[in-house]
Amino acid sequence: MITNIIHYFKSGPDKPLKSADASVIRKEYEFRRWSIFFSITIGYGFYYMCRQSLSVIKKPVLDAGLLDAQQLGVIGAAMTFAYAFGKFFHSFLADHSNARRFMSFGLLASSVVNLLCGFNELFIVFAILWGVNGWFQSMGIGPSVVSISHWFSNRERGTRYGMFSIAHNIGEGLIFIGTTFVVSRFGWHWGFWAPGLVCAIVALVLLRTLSDRPETYGLPPVAEYKNDHAGSAASATAAEIKVMQIAVFKNPWVWVLGISSALMYMDRYAINNWGILYLQEIKGYSLQEAGFVLSFFAIIGFFGSILSGLVSDRFFAARRNVPTLIYGLILIGGLLLFYRNPPGHRLFDIISIGLCGFGIGGLLVYLGGLTAVDISSKKASGAALGMVGVFSYLGATLQDVLSGHLIGASKQMINGKAVYDFDNAFYFWIGASILSLLLACTLWNVKAKE
Repeated sequence: MITNIIHYFKSGPDKPLKSADASVIRKEYEFRRWSIFFSITIGYGFYYMCRQSLSVIKKPVLDAGLLDAQQLGVIGAAMTFAYAFGKFFHSFLADHSNARRFMSFGLLASSVVNLLCGFNELFIVFAILWGVNGWFQSMGIGPSVVSISHWFSNRERGTRYGMFSIAHNIGEGLIFIGTTFVVSRFGWHWGFWAPGLVCAIVALVLLRTLSDRPETYGLPPVAEYKNDHAGSAASATAAEIKVMQIAVFKNPWVWVLGISSALMYMDRYAINNWGILYLQEIKGYSLQEAGFVLSFFAIIGFFGSILSGLVSDRFFAARRNVPTLIYGLILIGGLLLFYRNPPGHRLFDIISIGLCGFGIGGLLVYLGGLTAVDISSKKASGAALGMVGVFSYLGATLQDVLSGHLIGASKQMINGKAVYDFDNAFYFWIGASILSLLLACTLWNVKAKE
């Protein structure tokens, strides 16, 4: 049985070139390239729909007395903890897998977990299921990146990856607008059932629209198809790569970057996981209104991500230090305004959450990606990214536990109703953003390795 499972997910064998006619090759290649690119971008966005569903149902669950804030924090932490190590594990497997089956299965399994959560009301079962969801959620990014590398040439990948990076903005927008509407109309159970049903359908569509490697369809490698062999002469042996990867783990600056990214991820997931509850509890918004306001975190975050690479490359000669400082200050300013803005000023709530989204959008590109590549050997960039990624999601895990504890500890019963205070949680989040920026600034003069 295990052998059959491995065989199902394994990339298929190479086939002989299907045609000597360049027009035939071009027609199928371009059709599959566009189908794959749109599928991974939209598909990974729907992964987020099944990942963030918990954030929408927190207040209804709290009001019903099913769970408390500390328990919600532990449940959220179970997901990010499983995701951190699952991402590392599945990203390795993705190099050897059929991306079409691997990514589709991960989304389908995540949708099943969401459906099961909708039938559950027990804390321990929620924690287990949400941890399992985190494991399956980690099956999305690996095959997406591998598909880009298999179907797009060296000179195309940067642009394609930058465009693909909007996927999480799509997913967050779907959650903050779509799922909040469903929950406000039909109750918290549908906060899991609706994403589960939708994502199950999307998973089946992905099974038709994604593809394995080009060679498995009798197509040439993308380097030959696009006549783009840039970088092939600089390839390293497996032994050389191993030495470079070990050097990454010994590089203290990668550790500093990892901690800085972990602190930034605390803010990212604080807003994603607790923002709606904060707007409902402190600002007096309805669930739908809170979802609308928080959608600007995703919308403006999209522009922060898209502009980040352009800003650093065009205006700062590919140096990330000054742009990181700017984006970090924008995030800190946004958090302060979000916290200090009194209830009843929706425009300033939208502006503040937009500033947070813009700041984190850029920092995700810098701290979560480009800076790791810049301070490491290019031939071990995968190890650097993987290490920073584990740090990042461990930071997100710690955030959920601490935030849940701080919010839960503030609980007061007023006229028989539980009321929560977010002051200590915001001190924690703002402190994390400041410390993240200070650590990032210690990398100011670290030179890029060639």
